[in-house]
Amino acid sequence: MDSISYKTAITNNATADKQWVVVDAEGKVLGRLASEVAKMIRGKHKPGYTPNVDCGDNVIVVNSDKVKLTGKKWTDKQYVSHTGFPGGQRTQTPNEVKAKSSTILVERAVRGMLPKNRLGRALFNNLFVYEGAEHKHEAQTPKEIKL
Repeated sequence: MDSISYKTAITNNATADKQWVVVDAEGKVLGRLASEVAKMIRGKHKPGYTPNVDCGDNVIVVNSDKVKLTGKKWTDKQYVSHTGFPGGQRTQTPNEVKAKSSTILVERAVRGMLPKNRLGRALFNNLFVYEGAEHKHEAQTPKEIKL
């Protein structure tokens, strides 16, 4: 048996095949959308997936203002943050977050599904979220993905 013919190909930054894709969030449930987007950003849908390399796609999410939450999550779910000062715990409902910007809902859901390390912070830069149907990445000729 020739051991050279059984070498596993490892993807690195130079050999990663990064694509641009567009995902329409209209009518999609937030968590299910976020898990699919995180999988595409990470590159887990590709045969040459390598866990320690940014080999995923650049994902553009449009119509984030038309995303859905199931049940009573619009009013009962709470996002908790802390200012770092005593008594600085703050809570917001998804309704309050959406009133500020609906892109924050999608970004926060996807960020929570990425690794919590240097690679995860770099991967998050491959996500572009827009409230309407228009985006500014036509020059990259992204292809539309149906979820």
